[in-house]
Amino acid sequence: MAKGTFFKDFKDFITRGNIIDMAVGVVIGGSFGKIVTGLVNYILNPFIGIFMKSGSLDSFKTVIHEAVIEGETVVTPEVAILWGTWIQTIVDFLITAFCIFLVLRVILKAKNLMDRKKLAEAEAKAAEERAKAEAEAEKARIKAEADAAERAELKASVHNQETLLSEIRDLLVQQKK
Repeated sequence: MAKGTFFKDFKDFITRGNIIDMAVGVVIGGSFGKIVTGLVNYILNPFIGIFMKSGSLDSFKTVIHEAVIEGETVVTPEVAILWGTWIQTIVDFLITAFCIFLVLRVILKAKNLMDRKKLAEAEAKAAEERAKAEAEAEKARIKAEADAAERAELKASVHNQETLLSEIRDLLVQQKK
């Protein structure tokens, strides 16, 4: 692949509409994630903390090894399973997933409605085209019948003229005799 085509391909990729839409979605999604995290940390967490002895979901943990502190210096940090933080993350995920589900559900319903309308329009157009084709076929059939009748008339007329000419010739032949 030549150098010039690499940058051209990259430019085409970057300027494609769906890539820009995706980038906007990522930025908005990141901001939405911060809103959900704030909701969990600053509103739900303290509310849940009312029902806990520790006062906060953040402080719900299982200490495996306590921190070693000498004076004000931490010699060995605490080793703990942070159940509360993990639960917060799960709640963040569930709220985010639920919101995305709601948005996608609305989008899919709108898309399905638009698709149904387009399908109905296409069916109506196809029915209109069928009716037009049937009308043209009927016109063609009527014209073909008229043409056939005209040919039959012409054929009968030619036959009558041949008969008359034959009779005239016979009369002329008889008069000469």
